[in-house]
Amino acid sequence: MAKASLIELEAAMAVARAGGFRAAARELGMSSSALSHAIAALEERLGVRLFNRTTRSVALSPEGERFVAEIAPALAAIDGAIEHAGEHGAEPSGTLRINTSLGAARMLLTPLFLEYARRYPRVELEIVTEGALVDVIGQGFDAGIRLAEAVPPDMIAVPILPEIRSLVVGAPAYFEAWGVPKVPTDLNRHRCIRARMASGKLYRWEFERRGETMLIDVPGALTLDESSLMVEAALAGVGLTYLAEPVVAEHIAAGRLMALLEDWTPPYPGPCLYFAGRRHIPSRLRALIDLIRSRPFSGGKVL
Repeated sequence: MAKASLIELEAAMAVARAGGFRAAARELGMSSSALSHAIAALEERLGVRLFNRTTRSVALSPEGERFVAEIAPALAAIDGAIEHAGEHGAEPSGTLRINTSLGAARMLLTPLFLEYARRYPRVELEIVTEGALVDVIGQGFDAGIRLAEAVPPDMIAVPILPEIRSLVVGAPAYFEAWGVPKVPTDLNRHRCIRARMASGKLYRWEFERRGETMLIDVPGALTLDESSLMVEAALAGVGLTYLAEPVVAEHIAAGRLMALLEDWTPPYPGPCLYFAGRRHIPSRLRALIDLIRSRPFSGGKVL
């Protein structure tokens, strides 16, 4: 019997972990058809069916369960050897492509991306920004950065910020003319700067206090799709806006903007770096992960 290849063994482990071919293919960075062929070739070599497949599910057969349990320690040892060899290898190099939102890129440019570029000059760091969530693996990215709630469940996530929050802010001149909202429902009588999301929908402002939640479809004559434009409009006294705390923190400290309804905007899980769970993580990506884990960051929700 011909020997099974390492990729076939890794394919079997990935499908067993993920419970399906599509998620396993994303983990390994290969197409679903290529993964299916690898599993079929392995089953033919072994002469047994490793997985019972239906149109809705994929499950290990009894033979598959035994096989996966027996190869797992060996694959773990190989993975460890590769990881240890990489630790003593050359300086990270090559191209590292990250997909994220424009707001997150601005927030993390200096503390994370520029620091990474300074430490690893042999890496070509490419940051691509877009509002819509994309298939980072299918689009050729090494990793993505999004809010924790938006990270696909089959990805490995590394938190960049443990918790963040958003704030409703306005210029002092606006409050002099229109008054100060005391509760979220008061916003219905105010001029607000509305946000158009990448999906095309208008963002409804989110509030929560002591278990009570509200989604307010705020009124307003101005709608924008980029946070820096919303800041400029708020500074001009056009209306109230709802933005990431770090985006407006400098203006609040200087008195150019005032925050309100803070007891209605509790923190929530922050952005994460996420990537497919390949058995071998490239040293250039590993270096970014290590940098994130070694440094404290501060930030907030971005649109």
